[in-house]
Amino acid sequence: MKHRIVILGAGYAGATAAGRLAKRLHRDDVEITLVNADPDFVERVRLHQLAAGQDLPVRSLRKMFAGTGVEVRIAWVDSVDADRKTVELIGEQGAETLAYDTLVYALGSTVADFGAPGVVEHAHQVASKQAALRLRERLNQLRADETVLIVGGGLTSIEIATEIAEARPDLKVAVAARGGVGDWLDEKAQSHLRGAFERFGITVHEQADVTRVAEDGVATRSGAKILAQMTVWTAGFDVHPIAAASTLTVSATGRIVVDATQRSVSHPDVYAIGDAAHAAGVGGKTLRMGCATASPMAWLGADAIAARLAGREVPNAPIGYNSQCISLGRRDAILQKVTKEDQPTSKVDVGRKAARMKELICSIAAWCVRHPTLLAPSRRRRVETGAAASVETV
Repeated sequence: MKHRIVILGAGYAGATAAGRLAKRLHRDDVEITLVNADPDFVERVRLHQLAAGQDLPVRSLRKMFAGTGVEVRIAWVDSVDADRKTVELIGEQGAETLAYDTLVYALGSTVADFGAPGVVEHAHQVASKQAALRLRERLNQLRADETVLIVGGGLTSIEIATEIAEARPDLKVAVAARGGVGDWLDEKAQSHLRGAFERFGITVHEQADVTRVAEDGVATRSGAKILAQMTVWTAGFDVHPIAAASTLTVSATGRIVVDATQRSVSHPDVYAIGDAAHAAGVGGKTLRMGCATASPMAWLGADAIAARLAGREVPNAPIGYNSQCISLGRRDAILQKVTKEDQPTSKVDVGRKAARMKELICSIAAWCVRHPTLLAPSRRRRVETGAAASVETV
């Protein structure tokens, strides 16, 4: 029988892993199934653009993987039984059970409300395509001089605030952050960010710990109220509870704990990549959620699976960082160089040059997913069935 590899999630991590495995392993030996709820690949790093009114290309997963040997299954993942090695799905044909020999868990993340009342009922977010489209629809209903409040001070907050301010200069845009906005950046980058906010007319409320969201704004821990006709919650991301509900070993935040090869520390036939994985990078620091780690995790995890199945040496080089890219509308950006441990350096590019670099990086990331089998090594390895494995070059 063929070795059954099931990949849950077709974001940057899952789609990249599927294509790399299809390139590395011989289709006579393996059966690769990619499960995703949306029939199209979603460029999550561009969802702030979608929310602000821009249209993004539609990329069908089935078309992307046509002829690769990867079967695309459109379905929601209901649960994972890591002991029985099965996944429960709700798909186009209803409920079904999918068995696997190797599971790649890449279900990504969703918005974290941190228990704040009113977030679900009254706030919008950009953690998914559907959420971004709902935000877009509500944004179109706002009248001139009404206020949009962005809760959070991180990358997503900055990008959605500036994107909306540029697309709708008739609106009032504000940001409320528990600490500072972009305060981890180098001084030059922070100065440019403040200038961009001033240019867009964005009001900043720092040290404003939002504890409740209402229809007409938010309340902070200090007792202050910030009024707004629309609230966008970008205070952080959380993982889906599916892994934590299984017998897989997870972190305190529900991410699957993996070793240096992206392999579960409790179930050796399960790999986790992307936002759903709790992995250590260069220097032992836990890798943050984001596209910058999703693709390297996918490369490492897929190569480790292929190597183990072929009986070859398993790669385990730690993942490091290079830069943080922050768009400030369509014509401005910050490109903050960082150390491999993700610490900011004094090397910063800003303005139109940085905007072009950010666009190039996003385009390359999408291209790699759209051409999933082109960047992997060209040697397909046969699954080891005896003392030795044959290798076929294609």
